Amino acid sequence: MGVTYKYFGAPDGATAARVPISMRPEELGGDELGMNGMFTKIKPETMAAMVLTGIEGIPLHKVPPLELVVLHPDYAVVKLPMTVVDPLRGIGEETVGAAAFIWSTVPDRGGPRDAFNVYQLLHEWQDFSHRLHEAGHQPYCLVWP
Repeated sequence: MGVTYKYFGAPDGATAARVPISMRPEELGGDELGMNGMFTKIKPETMAAMVLTGIEGIPLHKVPPLELVVLHPDYAVVKLPMTVVDPLRGIGEETVGAAAFIWSTVPDRGGPRDAFNVYQLLHEWQDFSHRLHEAGHQPYCLVWP
């Protein structure tokens, strides 16, 4: 069994904190708070580091920490900095492809990832970034075992 991450948008931390209370994590379908969320096994810290380091060129030690919104024995909600999703809105195919290639060469516990899979993931994040921007929402992540 692994940890599952559910990324979603909310207008503020108080609203984001109510998401797990109003819906059981296994029932989250993606339309809570009017946002199409994303389920993934990619940790928010990894996503932040990949975008900020791979696309923005920020050194890894300067990647800002995530903000803890709720810590509960059964789940947690964290807020991602807008600097993690905003850069994705303005980049083109070349940058997405280059970032996917770079990220695919970084070994993780499961070994290197296929660049095309990373490329598809980045496009999902680009779409997510556009939806957040259009709704005026901040990015949050619901984490549960």
